[in-house]
Amino acid sequence: MTHRSTLGAALLGLSLTLGTFVSPAQAERLTIVNRNSESSLKVAINRAVVVESDIAFAELSIANPQIADISSLSDRSIYVLGKQPGITTLTLLDAEGRLITNVDVVVTADISEFKQRLRQILPDEKIEVRTANDGIVLSGVASSSQKLQRALDLAERYAPERVSNLMSVGGVQQVMLKVRFAEMQRSVSKSLSASLAANGTVLNGNPMSTGTGQYSNSGNQANGLARNIPATNSNAGATVLGFNAGAVQVSVLLEALETKGVVRTLAEPNLTALSGQEAKFLAGGEYPVPVAQDNGAITVEFKPFGVELNFIPRVVDDDIINLELKAAVSAIDSSNGFQANANFRIDAFSRRETSTTVEMRDGDSFAIAGLLQDEFRDNNSQVPWLGDIPILGALFRSADYQRDQSELVIIITAHLVSPTRGEALALPTDRIKPPSEKELFLFGKTAKEGSKLKGAAREVAKQDFTGSYGYVME
Repeated sequence: MTHRSTLGAALLGLSLTLGTFVSPAQAERLTIVNRNSESSLKVAINRAVVVESDIAFAELSIANPQIADISSLSDRSIYVLGKQPGITTLTLLDAEGRLITNVDVVVTADISEFKQRLRQILPDEKIEVRTANDGIVLSGVASSSQKLQRALDLAERYAPERVSNLMSVGGVQQVMLKVRFAEMQRSVSKSLSASLAANGTVLNGNPMSTGTGQYSNSGNQANGLARNIPATNSNAGATVLGFNAGAVQVSVLLEALETKGVVRTLAEPNLTALSGQEAKFLAGGEYPVPVAQDNGAITVEFKPFGVELNFIPRVVDDDIINLELKAAVSAIDSSNGFQANANFRIDAFSRRETSTTVEMRDGDSFAIAGLLQDEFRDNNSQVPWLGDIPILGALFRSADYQRDQSELVIIITAHLVSPTRGEALALPTDRIKPPSEKELFLFGKTAKEGSKLKGAAREVAKQDFTGSYGYVME
């Protein structure tokens, strides 16, 4: 009991001196028996090992005190404390200066506490922990990339910049993105205009010829007096009235037009990509745009238009999906083009696009964009002063207004998917088969139902036109 108490007190005092407490019960022991025998000793960082020798030593030294620190407890016991990862040599000499032994001291990262913390934070993960040289090696399979990153971050706390990642991510890591573009464009326009043409003599035979609106030039004035609608008129509702006021011929052109229009655009692209990989989709075309170069040459660049979709999915945890998404709907707008000359014109583009990052679960939907645009234009043109005359002033003015409304909504739905058998998938062409010459020429059939499908494809072809990966056309 006296020897054990003395040894415990010595260990306690030494640990307080070094700044690290290690109890005798926790210390590992290595016994050196034979003279001149070489052995190896493993020590964890901030942990201690007691080395005992059957041969009394008089002198001991450590090659690199930065890696391990030593202290003699007696002429046969040595206290070894690991300080930083690495390998050094402990040398023992007897009273006559002869070599007793060399001990290779290998200081490694303390993974016992790391393993304990890893099991507490990620209890269900199959991650193996090993030491290699002065670092930590992680291997096994993580259920998600987020949990894999958690394990790496925790390992960095115990072995900074000395962590080797040999782990892989298991589970479903492919994401299918279903995007619905829905756009409605409504337009309403109304116009009402009046044109007046007069020709004759007034005030003692003085000639008079005048016209307003469509009758502002002499050619249209003549047509108006002949009760003809001007050739430049494009309105569907036009009425010509004419009468004589003494020696003056008068013709009145009344034009009224109302237009309504609705444009509906719907696109539903589906695309599948591996977690962390970018996927691109374009349904449309490319428009050639000439570009002038410094040497005077002209090159052609192609600008894409249509339905565009770029996204990068990341499966972060179980069924949680992080999406970095760019979506756009564009079309050629000939009304806002560039006209250089009579033979050269470049059309403009109307474009709706969005760029965002969202997070959702498997099967959830998210509205990432909504745009409501309302444009109103009101124009009123008249002959000065005459257009302000009550009632009769309507013959000297025209008015029109136009209202355009557009509404765009983009909804995305993400699914975790895995491959399936090829025969279980149906194509739009599976239902329709080319006819034979007999069916074409004798019976006038341009297509026949594909009833000879077999297996799962036949069952899939019987389903509704909406499928799990797109449309199956009737």
